[in-house]
Amino acid sequence: MRAPFDTLSDESLLARYRDGDGASFEALYARHRQGLYHFLMSLSNKAELAEEVFQETWLSLIRSTTQPQGRASFRTWLFQIARNRLIDQWRRHGVHSPLHDPYDEQLHVQCDETTSPERQLSLSRDQGRLEAALQALPEDQREVFLLRLHGDLDLAQIAALTGAPLETVKSRLRYAQQKLQRLLAEEVPA
Repeated sequence: MRAPFDTLSDESLLARYRDGDGASFEALYARHRQGLYHFLMSLSNKAELAEEVFQETWLSLIRSTTQPQGRASFRTWLFQIARNRLIDQWRRHGVHSPLHDPYDEQLHVQCDETTSPERQLSLSRDQGRLEAALQALPEDQREVFLLRLHGDLDLAQIAALTGAPLETVKSRLRYAQQKLQRLLAEEVPA
């Protein structure tokens, strides 16, 4: 009898998938889809682009016969694939600094039917402020912050993924957190 999916590492699930176990891929996808999509959405600011890169990332994983190399975890490897695909898209379209496009806030604001309209509006405004604050960050700081938040990667993994020295990654994260805290503390205009 095979071990339940929740007890298996990502690398074990990938190996099982490569051996023909489709359910193992479904388990991997379920574990990482939200974080990966939120990372791409937050970094690209365009739902269509995020969706396209998201799909390309999973297709690359499916088509690949390689495994994460060295000390890289599956999560780091997956986010590296996604990051590379996004950079490729930006280069193809000549985009150096993507512009913020509003998108369906239902992707981020979790409300149920019992949430009051006032609370929904408040959550929507808070989400809008957070998105605006994220866009105010320099791209390198935003990337590190989003990899930490949505990728749940540690600083060493982020350094390996971005090719930046560990101390630089630490500084970028610290500066990003300080700027976000400052921007979100500013009074909301009435």
